[in-house]
Amino acid sequence: MFQLQPIDLGQNYLLKRETSPNLVNRDATVIWHPYTQHKSMSEVLPVIKGEQSCLIDVQGNRYIDAISSWWTNIHGHAHPFIAQKIYEQALQLQHVIFAGCTHEPAVALAEQLLPLLPGQMARVFYSDNGSTAVEVALKMAIQFQQQQEIYPKKISRNKLIALKNAYHGDTFGAMSVSDRGVFSLA
Repeated sequence: MFQLQPIDLGQNYLLKRETSPNLVNRDATVIWHPYTQHKSMSEVLPVIKGEQSCLIDVQGNRYIDAISSWWTNIHGHAHPFIAQKIYEQALQLQHVIFAGCTHEPAVALAEQLLPLLPGQMARVFYSDNGSTAVEVALKMAIQFQQQQEIYPKKISRNKLIALKNAYHGDTFGAMSVSDRGVFSLA
């Protein structure tokens, strides 16, 4: 049986790592950033902390995080209530594969979401990010149309449309229904 072994990194490990003066240089050596042409990229911002709607760099400068760190932090950074709930959940169950498994928070959330949705929605599908959500929606639309061909009820459709200037993510399926531009052209 696999057993986790604690590693002693020293009391000040995180502080030393976060405030390292060569963080930007270390980053350039080991990280490939998304949506970035690395030959002409600007120096990255060395962020060490988030506080409410701000990011704080290694010198203590504060920046308004106007895109909520790519739209995933809508309630701000280090929100005490959210941090507490994450902590409580991690003590009970951090993650379980959703293929063939379920858990109380997922079912309870679905039960709360369904009455808020338009139409006659009967189920929810969880996704961990926007690109994957677009991929799932594409697969569901294609599957629906294939079932229409098996059980003819309506005119079958076999095309997907993409809107001008649309951006839906960085996976292949999401890029295929996004407008061609800096994020989708190779």
